[in-house]
Amino acid sequence: MRASEDGDGPITEINVTPLVDIVLVVLIIFMATAPMIARRAIKVSVPSVAKSDKAATDAMAVALDGERRLTLSGKPVSLDDLKKTISTAVALRPDQAVTVSADKKIIYGEVAELLDAIRGAGVKKVGLEVRRK
Repeated sequence: MRASEDGDGPITEINVTPLVDIVLVVLIIFMATAPMIARRAIKVSVPSVAKSDKAATDAMAVALDGERRLTLSGKPVSLDDLKKTISTAVALRPDQAVTVSADKKIIYGEVAELLDAIRGAGVKKVGLEVRRK
């Protein structure tokens, strides 16, 4: 028998189980908070409403800010590139959802054009992001 097995000698092996547990918990926390951090980086003043539903967490985030800059998941993109990217995502996953955040200063027609482009790319689930009052 070795000294560590009979309990009389010093323990010479490192127990990594607690380390792995802590690392996995921290990883899960970062994965859960990363979308919220990325979303706050885009300055979009969305309209407020009294009643709203929570957005799907696996949805692609499209934003149109006050200067009419279009972003997909925080990265600048043109309308044509947006259509191509969303079409590819829908081809891989037909139930792909998209959330749209448009600044309240944007003209209604521009938001309608963006929604039309997204629906034209094959998305069946489109949500509009709003802020609760």
